[in-house]
Amino acid sequence: MIITKDKVVSIDYTLTNDNGEVLDSSSGRDPLGFLHGHGNLIPSLEKELEGKVKGDKLIAIIAPDQAYGIRKDEMVQEIPLENFQDASQVKVGVQLQVENEHEVRIATIMAVSESSATVDMNHPLADKTLHFDVEVMDVREPSQEELEHGHVHGAGGHHH
Repeated sequence: MIITKDKVVSIDYTLTNDNGEVLDSSSGRDPLGFLHGHGNLIPSLEKELEGKVKGDKLIAIIAPDQAYGIRKDEMVQEIPLENFQDASQVKVGVQLQVENEHEVRIATIMAVSESSATVDMNHPLADKTLHFDVEVMDVREPSQEELEHGHVHGAGGHHH
């Protein structure tokens, strides 16, 4: 079966940066399952996977502007400590999920003062060229429910 829109695809992958450091990998975990064509992966990675079949291997090298974007200085903000649900969690290097009406972002705390924290809302992978080493483990038809919901249910159906 060929990877096209609305197919459920399972991939084993290792993500490295330009220096070959591993940033993320499915190694030792279940393959990542996703519903193709629904924005569950970076669009440029979906494009690379389009038309592939089970057993195919590929290496996709994705520039920052096609991946998680270019760092923006204005995304570094001072946030008063009382805005945090739990001030004891506010420590340098801690990553938090921050939601606004459009999306969930990962924010990294860069500095903490008595009354506020400096938070970097740039994606941790902003500015990075991503090297995906991917093997297609499985391609199948989705269930009706998966189609309706736009994502995979069950094993390996977590989001990135």
